[in-house]
Amino acid sequence: MFIVSLTYICDLKEVDKILAEHVEYLKNQYEQGNFIASGRKIPRTGGIILSKLSSLEKLEKILNQDPFKINNLAKYEIQEFIPSMTSKEFSNLKEE
Repeated sequence: MFIVSLTYICDLKEVDKILAEHVEYLKNQYEQGNFIASGRKIPRTGGIILSKLSSLEKLEKILNQDPFKINNLAKYEIQEFIPSMTSKEFSNLKEE
């Protein structure tokens, strides 16, 4: 599993101009099964994406399609981890 932390590197006005395109990109990735959760950071300095893709290379290729990345509005930090314990509601995320 991967945690992607986006941090905006521009004014929020620039982010808001591309936000609708970014949301469509996210919807497409959910439809393809590439992302499992996403949302804004509080305070609004960026966002978080959770992905259960099988490799970092696949994830990076997909993130390169994000309008925020294409327009150089955010930097991306990717952290891989293995969820070994979860609540019952998220047991499908565990990896052995």
